[in-house]
This record gives sequence, structure tokens and C-alpha cells, in this order.
Amino acid sequence: MRNTWFTKALLAASMASMFVAAPALAETKLKMAYALSTSSHYGAGADAFAKSLEGATNGEFKIEQFPNSALGGEREVIEGLQLGTIDLAIVSTGATLNFVPETGVFDIPFLFRDLAHARKVLDGEIGQKMLGEFPKRGLVALAWGEQGFRHLTNNVRPVSTPEDAKGLKIRTTENPIHIAAFREIGILATPMAWPEVATALQQGTIDGQENPLSVIVSAKLPQLQKYLSLTAHVYGPALVLVSPNVYDGLSDADKEKFKKAGHESAMAMRKYVDDIEASGIEAVKKEGMQVNTVDHAAFVKAVQPVYPEYYKQFGKELVESIQNTK
Repeated sequence: MRNTWFTKALLAASMASMFVAAPALAETKLKMAYALSTSSHYGAGADAFAKSLEGATNGEFKIEQFPNSALGGEREVIEGLQLGTIDLAIVSTGATLNFVPETGVFDIPFLFRDLAHARKVLDGEIGQKMLGEFPKRGLVALAWGEQGFRHLTNNVRPVSTPEDAKGLKIRTTENPIHIAAFREIGILATPMAWPEVATALQQGTIDGQENPLSVIVSAKLPQLQKYLSLTAHVYGPALVLVSPNVYDGLSDADKEKFKKAGHESAMAMRKYVDDIEASGIEAVKKEGMQVNTVDHAAFVKAVQPVYPEYYKQFGKELVESIQNTK
């Protein structure tokens, strides 16, 4: 009897020890970088991505957000994705065209009629085929996000016509497609990394910058700029990217969860843009910014001499197929 009792006790202790020593489900932390604040459209996209992925995987993947260029400018972030030192990012095509040049076609000035037109192109065959170019450059693109249409701000004067813009020193992204159009108008285009812009505006090194309302509002640019001209000169896509170091190691099921999270991120960015397009102009006016419309047809005409250069770079057929999408 004693031996039986001892054996049962030993077995119970052994089972208890096994239970205590059983490892918990591993949690994988992923670093997600973006250039703007958590209250921006990028922040909205990052939050949606985290909520979707963490929910779909029961917390197996945990997203750590690094906003405000905490891990470097967009070029450095993309290089980090290629190297595997950064896991995820939301970036602009102003940066991706240095790695996937084909994405630059979407940055052609006055290419898109409105948001609905741009979204149809990106969600359709043209945009989805473009996402397939990223793995060739050591990147994985999950979805097209959005920034909205870019507008001009400055501290010198209201800009209503191309003539008004001549001579203004305007910060641009490192985007030769934008720069070519600005120089055709007579703007002194000044490429500059985003983290340097606020200081340059404060010091008067540059007169202004150009960005969508989503950035103008979230980056508090009314505190630094007097005039907002609604040029709507370029549509600004964004991209949700993941490092191949992460993505290639996923199961097929988890890859689908990442793609879904990318889609949710993109939809959150679009909703943010829709909301800010409805409320942003009044918001910046309340902060003292002077807002004016422009002679849109005059600006379209002013950049037409650059279009043959775009045709040569991207193909006239592709450019026109985007313009003709209904």
C-alpha cells in the first residue's frame, strides 16, 4: 500500500512539474516604422494593422510602433526592411521610387481626376501588378494606402496661378518626377528629408512645402506656414511594406493574415483622408492659415511640356491607361 501511495505521489509531482515547465505561446514583436505622428493617417493605418494582425493571431504577433521617423527617414526605413533590421513600414511613393522605380508613375502631376479615380487604379490590375514588383527589390508590398492630393503651402504669398509660384523655394521629396514639374513652373524645388522640414521652415531656409491635407493638419503646419493653396497637383499614395525576412518565414495562413492586416491598414488611411478632406480646410483656417483655390487649368497647362519625359520613362500607353480608367 505504501509503495502504491508513493508511486501515485511521485506521478502527481511529475505531472505538476511538467505543467509548470510547459512553455507559453511565443510572442513575436515586430517593429513598424513611419514618418508621421500617431495622430496622422499613417498612425491610423498602423493602429488598424496592429489590431487586425494581433486579433487574427491571438496575440502571437505584437506590433511595436515607431512614429515620427524614430528609426530614420523613409529611405533609411526601406533599407532597414531590406536588411531585416525593421519589420514593417508605411511609406510614401516619394521614397519607394528609389527602390521600385515603376511606382513613380503614380506621382505624375495631374494624372488622377479625384480620389475615386486613384483608388480604382490602385485596386485594379495596374496597381496590383505594381505590388508584384517589390519582391524583385527585396521588399514585400501588402497594400496601397493613401495620403490624398498634395497642396502647396508657403510663407511668402498666396499662389493662385503658376506665375505666383515662380521663385518660391519649396521643399519636395527626393522625387525627380515632382521636381521636373516644379522646375517647369519656375519653383525652386529643394529636396529634403521630412525630419528636417520644420526646422528649415522656422529658419526660413525654405519658403514652403507641399503635402496632402492629411499631413498639413497632423504635422501642425499651420503653426509654421501662412498660406495654403489648393493646387491638388499630385495624388499621394502610400504603401504598407513588410520585410522579406519576416514574410518569407510565415506559413501560408499567416501570410493571408498579414495581407488582410495590410488591407485594413489601407482602408483606415483612406477613411482618415476622406474625413480630413471634409474637415481639414476649416481646421487650418481656424488656426489662422489663409486658404485659396487656384486656376487649376493653368497649372495643368504649365506642366504639359514635361509629359513627354514621363512618357519616355514609364511608357505613354501606361500613363494614358491610368488617365483613361473610369
